Amino acid sequence: MSLHPTVTEGLIAAGLDPGDTERAVRAALEEDFRYGPDVTSAATAGPGAKAAAGVVAREPGVLAGLPVALAVLGAAGVDPDGVEAERKDGEVIGRGSEVLRITAPLRELLGAERTMLNFLTHLSGVATTTRRWTDAVAGTGTTVRDTRKTLPGLRQLEKYAVRCGGGMNHRMGLGDAALIKDNHVAAAGGVAAAIRAVRAAAPGLPLEVECDDLDQVGEALAAGAGLILLDNMGLDDLRAAVALARPYPDVRLEASGGLRLDTARAVADTGVHFIAVGALTHSSPALDLGLDLVS
Repeated sequence: MSLHPTVTEGLIAAGLDPGDTERAVRAALEEDFRYGPDVTSAATAGPGAKAAAGVVAREPGVLAGLPVALAVLGAAGVDPDGVEAERKDGEVIGRGSEVLRITAPLRELLGAERTMLNFLTHLSGVATTTRRWTDAVAGTGTTVRDTRKTLPGLRQLEKYAVRCGGGMNHRMGLGDAALIKDNHVAAAGGVAAAIRAVRAAAPGLPLEVECDDLDQVGEALAAGAGLILLDNMGLDDLRAAVALARPYPDVRLEASGGLRLDTARAVADTGVHFIAVGALTHSSPALDLGLDLVS
C-alpha cells in the first residue's frame, strides 16, 4: 500500500523523495514487526480504542523530520487527517514544546511510536547540531556543508535535516559531482593528472579536488580547479591557501578534517568559503522528544 496522497505531498514540499522515504520508513517498521504483531499494545489497548497524544520536546533544539513522522504514522495505519503539526521543521523549539498532536487508533499509534520517534529525534539532532555550527560562523560569509558520512539508507533524510539546521548539502552521491581525494590522486599520478582524467571522463560535472598541502593547492589552481578542499590544514596554511587562490576569483575553498565547533569561527575567518563537517550526520546526538497520551 502506498503512502497517503497528503503524506506524499508533504514529502515533496519538503524536498524529500517519497519513494526513498517510504522505503526507509517501511524497512524501519519491519524491524519491529518481523517477529510478529505488537503483543504488548494488543494486550493493553482494547480493540477499536482511540487516543489522543502529543509529541513533546524534552529539551530545546531545532525540529526536523515532521514529514517523515507522518509517513511512519501513515504506513502504520494512522489516518493523516488525525495528525496535526504544531510546529514547523527548522524551527527552534523549547523544552515542553508540543510539535505534533495525534488522534488515532491506540494500537496502531503505540506500534508506530518508537519508529516515529527514532526518525524524529535523530533528524532533529542533526538539525540542532547543524544550527550550532551555522551560528558559530554567522556573519563570516562561510557556509557549513555536510559530507557523505551518513547512515546507510538515510542519506536523503539526514541531508534534509542539515538543511533544516541552516546548512548546505554537498554532493548526494558519487555521480552528481566529482571529488578527487588522495587515493584518486595517487591512482592518477598527481593532482593535475587526476583533474584532467575526471574532466575527460565527465566534462561539465562539478569537480572538487582535495589537497593535503600548499604545493598541491598550487598545482590544483594551475590545473584550473574551481573548488579545492583543504584537508586537515591548520589556520596558517588555510590563510596561505586563501592568499594563493586570491588571483583566481572564481575559485572556492573548503576547509575539512579535524574541525571543532569551538574553532569554527577562526577557520571561517581565514577566508574559506565552506567548511565541511562530517560530524553533522555521523555524530549528532538525538534530540529528546517523547510521545505522551493525553487524558
